[in-house]
Amino acid sequence: MVPALTHAAFKMKLLSVNVGLPREVEWNGRTIRTSIFKAPVSGRVHVRKLNLDGDQQSDLTVHGGVDKAVYVYPSEHYAFWREELPNADLSWGAFGENFTTEGGLDDKAVHIGDRFRIGATEFVVTQPRMPCFKLGIRFGRADMVKRFMHSGRNGFYFAVVKEGEVAAGDSIEPLARDEDGVTVAEIVELYTADATKQDLLQRVSELASLPESWRAYFRKRLWKPDA
Repeated sequence: MVPALTHAAFKMKLLSVNVGLPREVEWNGRTIRTSIFKAPVSGRVHVRKLNLDGDQQSDLTVHGGVDKAVYVYPSEHYAFWREELPNADLSWGAFGENFTTEGGLDDKAVHIGDRFRIGATEFVVTQPRMPCFKLGIRFGRADMVKRFMHSGRNGFYFAVVKEGEVAAGDSIEPLARDEDGVTVAEIVELYTADATKQDLLQRVSELASLPESWRAYFRKRLWKPDA
């Protein structure tokens, strides 16, 4: 049994599938290439190891790759943003997410390494979303990245374990809970806060489901014993 995410109150489903191709926009006197603008699509969409059909990352030095193939954002977070940004366009996909979900996939509940099935496609949670300045472009606000990080509503990335097709309305089935039990929110907190939680830093630096770049970062923040 998969704890916490199988309760009837947390019947999970894929609310919207959102894709977008690179486009060039003007921002602070520069031409920026970005794929932050996503829009919902109907019908079944094929999910591949690096992205969804109809979707493409712009800057592969910081976006995309097998560990960041699909960005997931809970629809429950939107209520907060509608209060914070009452005049913003907050249709599904507004935060650049590929999957808008419903039913309990919260940052504080989902563990790094948790596995899910949607349709015939299988996924594993790899890391939180850490926004870049392009989120500010999407909302036309230079302060958006700071607001996003302070909100504690980051969402997370899936790696694709098994390719297949998904569609809005598909149920999200938990397959396995990661035994290490480190939540997406805890990773964000460790990244942004000081290094006082050394026990957790040690655990996270050895977390097999977390990409090596993250583990290396956390290893550097471990206190070294005096020589």
